[in-house]
Amino acid sequence: MSNAASAHAHAHHWETSAAPMLIVGGVLFSVVFGFVSWFSYSNILWTQICAGIGVPLLLAGIAIWTAEALTQKPVMEGLTPIALPFFIVSEVFIFMGIFASYWTMRLSAGPNWPPAGTPTDMNLVLPIIMTIILVSSSATYHIAEEKIKHSDLGGFRLWLLISIVLGAIFLGCTIYEYQHLFHMNFKPSTNAYSTAFYSITGFHASHVVVGLGSFLTVLIAAMAGRTNKYLTFCVGLYWHFVDVVWFFVVSQVYYW
Repeated sequence: MSNAASAHAHAHHWETSAAPMLIVGGVLFSVVFGFVSWFSYSNILWTQICAGIGVPLLLAGIAIWTAEALTQKPVMEGLTPIALPFFIVSEVFIFMGIFASYWTMRLSAGPNWPPAGTPTDMNLVLPIIMTIILVSSSATYHIAEEKIKHSDLGGFRLWLLISIVLGAIFLGCTIYEYQHLFHMNFKPSTNAYSTAFYSITGFHASHVVVGLGSFLTVLIAAMAGRTNKYLTFCVGLYWHFVDVVWFFVVSQVYYW
């Protein structure tokens, strides 16, 4: 092989993707702009518009990114399982910042907690049911991972589908709870606790949506017979992280 050909063969290969920009745009519209429209201005129309723009962008970005992970060979094999924990650590700091704000507010209130306007008969059984559902979804996905390790693609698809159903039920419980609380006139603007409650649980729910979107794209690819061990591991690690965070949400927001 000539020197020119050898240099060309070893030239650095730049990987480009539109997925990160789509995901950032989706989060910007659906979470940031939607959050401001709802909580700051109580404008339902703009909230719906932001969600209508942001959610498709977010799902499209997840779908493209997942498809690329399944079809493209990475420049460095095995880098993703090492890099993902750094992303999760950054997420931990974000959640810690939110919880720290809540703890400061909660401790400064002293015996005057919860503030006036908080329902005295909030459902404390539903969070336990939601916890069981979410933990079960992590367990079923772990079984799915074991299936794929033994080249059982059919078993992997089945248990992944079960995980998706459980995650969707969990998200449905969140929506049901919000509707119930709204009927009790407990809204984000009711008092300091309601603002914290909807912010923390809503932020967690947004991570559940991202996890379900990742699950769906993996399932669609698996239906076509395509899998990627790094991707399935990373999606599972992210989902288990969402599961662990929920224990903090339940213990601090509901029972403290």
